[in-house]
Amino acid sequence: MQVAEKFVSIDGEGPHAGELAAFIRFKGCNLNCSYCDTKWANAKDCAAANESAEDLVRWVQDEGIDNVTLTGGEPLLQKGIQDLISALLDQGCRVEIETNGSIDLAPFCTDPKHRPVFTVDCKLQSSGAACVRAMRPENYRLLNRHDSVKFVCGSVEDLKRARAIIEKYDLENICHVFLSPVFGAISPKTIVAFMKDERLNKVRLQLQLHKMIWNPAARGV
Repeated sequence: MQVAEKFVSIDGEGPHAGELAAFIRFKGCNLNCSYCDTKWANAKDCAAANESAEDLVRWVQDEGIDNVTLTGGEPLLQKGIQDLISALLDQGCRVEIETNGSIDLAPFCTDPKHRPVFTVDCKLQSSGAACVRAMRPENYRLLNRHDSVKFVCGSVEDLKRARAIIEKYDLENICHVFLSPVFGAISPKTIVAFMKDERLNKVRLQLQLHKMIWNPAARGV
């Protein structure tokens, strides 16, 4: 598997925000979102180490961290990723997959013992039309209360579309739901006002903690 970087930090997003996590970032993505903050990891010339599942499990064990986040890029594109997921779960880790919403999750949900936790992006217009077209709403029926759907919003129009999707698929009653601003494009206050107006009782505003603590462009944090 092509690993662009690995590091230990706090989880900056999601239901476990603020907890320590071991991050493994993989090279490559099948989408090209306009606001992507890890475009460097998607570039063909991005330096990456070729590491096996055994290598990565050993690294996590050496670090002594229970929460493991597999991210990218798009981690589910990596050959052998299920072997890594299974091996980490067998070691007692909580394994979270940050996936871009375009990959079929069904193959990763067949074995309850080796099913990871998913954070699924739902791309909105600010990401680009091609990203929106790539979404797989059929994945939502595979989610449960441990999983999350994240809407990265860059405009009020994005917020309105997110609200429609949340309602159509009853996401509030299936999994965690987060609204997150495109960094620097929309004020969190605007998102809060929208949540109040729409009475989004089970939806949470999500701000990226790591961008508040460190330089927003910093890597390995």
